[in-house]
Amino acid sequence: MSKPSAFVRIPKERVGALVGADGNVKRHIEEKLGVKLEVESESGGVTAVLKDDVADPSLLLKAKDVVTAIGRGFAPERALRLIRDEEAIFDLIDLREVFGRSESDIKRVKGRIIGMNGKTRRLIEELSSADVVVYGHTVGIIGTFEQANVARSAVQMLIEGRQHHTVYKFLQRKRSELKKQMLELWEKPEDEK
Repeated sequence: MSKPSAFVRIPKERVGALVGADGNVKRHIEEKLGVKLEVESESGGVTAVLKDDVADPSLLLKAKDVVTAIGRGFAPERALRLIRDEEAIFDLIDLREVFGRSESDIKRVKGRIIGMNGKTRRLIEELSSADVVVYGHTVGIIGTFEQANVARSAVQMLIEGRQHHTVYKFLQRKRSELKKQMLELWEKPEDEK
C-alpha cells in the first residue's frame, strides 16, 4: 500500500526559500509535521509524504499549505506561522480568476493592493493581524479564520475598485469588532464559558 502524499508545484525561484540555508527550512517542516518533502528543484515540484509513524493525515494538508505559502512569496518564518498557530489558515486569491490573462489589469490591481511604498498592504496586515503577500498573479493571506476573512474582504474591495479610504474605514471597523469580541471572551464569568 502506498503512503499518503500530496503534490504541489511552486515557482523554481522559490525552491531555495523552501529548502533554506543548509536545508534547515525543509528539515523544520519535516520534523514539525511528520512528513518527508521530496523537492524537484528543476521543475519546482514538491511531494509531501506522510512518515510511517504519523497517523494524522491532516498534517499532510498542513505541509501542502506551508509549501504553497512559501512558493507564493511568503518568507519561511511567516509561512511557519501555519505550524506554530493551530488556528492559522492559508488563503490564496488568484487574480487570473478575476481578470483572466489581462496582465495590465492584474498589474493595476496589484498596485492598488500594495499601495504607495507598500502602505495599503501594510495597513491590511496591521488592521487585520493577518500576513499578506502579493506575488506574481496571486495574493496570499495567513491568519486565523477571522483575520484572513477580514484581509480577504479588504483585498476583494480593492479588486472591485472601491476607494482606499473606504477600505481603510472597513478595516478599522473590523479591527474594533474583533477587539470587542476578544474582550467579551475575557470578561465572561466562569459559569458562562
